[in-house]
Amino acid sequence: MLSYAVRRIAMACLLTLFVSFIAYSLIFAAGDPAAALAGNASTAADADRLRQLYGFDRPIIVQYLHWLSGVLRGDLGTSLYFDQPVATLLLERFTTTARLGFFGLVLALVIAVPLGVVAGRWPNSMVDRLALLLAVVGQAMPSFWFALLLMILFSVKLSILPASGTASWQSFVMPTIVLGYFSMPAIMRLTRSGMISALESDYIRTARAMGLSEARVLFDYALRNAALPIISLSSAQFGFMLAGSVVVESVFAIHGAGSLAWESISRADLPTVQALVLCFSLFYVFFTMVADMLNAMLDPRMRSK
Repeated sequence: MLSYAVRRIAMACLLTLFVSFIAYSLIFAAGDPAAALAGNASTAADADRLRQLYGFDRPIIVQYLHWLSGVLRGDLGTSLYFDQPVATLLLERFTTTARLGFFGLVLALVIAVPLGVVAGRWPNSMVDRLALLLAVVGQAMPSFWFALLLMILFSVKLSILPASGTASWQSFVMPTIVLGYFSMPAIMRLTRSGMISALESDYIRTARAMGLSEARVLFDYALRNAALPIISLSSAQFGFMLAGSVVVESVFAIHGAGSLAWESISRADLPTVQALVLCFSLFYVFFTMVADMLNAMLDPRMRSK
């Protein structure tokens, strides 16, 4: 297990280095960043001054190494729009987004996994059909539309939940439901298919022939094997919640990392955009590595890969 962990961490470090270079290079893919900073009403001389001021006239590898050295020291630059250190800005915004994503993932797992287990144990039953119906509706309904329906019901009609902001824990209820419901269908369907496949295996028939209780067969044997892809999917879903929460944050007026990404892109705040792309990518790399570690603990066969 230790050798597998070392290999996986080394791969994650190499991938992080590659991602950091892509994150820095993306701003040059859309054109000249100096011209974008100068604006449409600027002259060529204005763009040249900005190019020299920010070092855009140097080779890109030199710029990247200078930027990477600052990142390793915790210096992500200064926001051009907010006029404050990007690291401080990200810390404030990511706290809100991470809390929202964590609650959404927990809600999705609490609902989707038991539903998937029951649906897989009794396929084509009423519970199975209800679970599939919830999955289809969850995949078909846009998140912003579902958010608006919740706001009309709980904020306008019933007046029991705030429609926006982050002043109290009640403000996170509706955004959590929206994010959790959006991630629930994939987790539920994967749990269901994994349980159906596991329950048809020879070791399950052997466990039942040994007289083990149905609950132990379901949760100690079948679910343990079906949990491997669920863990991988959950890590990807959590990364998606962090990076893709811009719609939910916009609807509920939550000032998190998603809304910061939209503000930074629309205002050509290049240092903040670079830092956001890097942080979102690192979250995916980190949680994928954690999922691989957990899968290796559950299935020793993965340690030899």
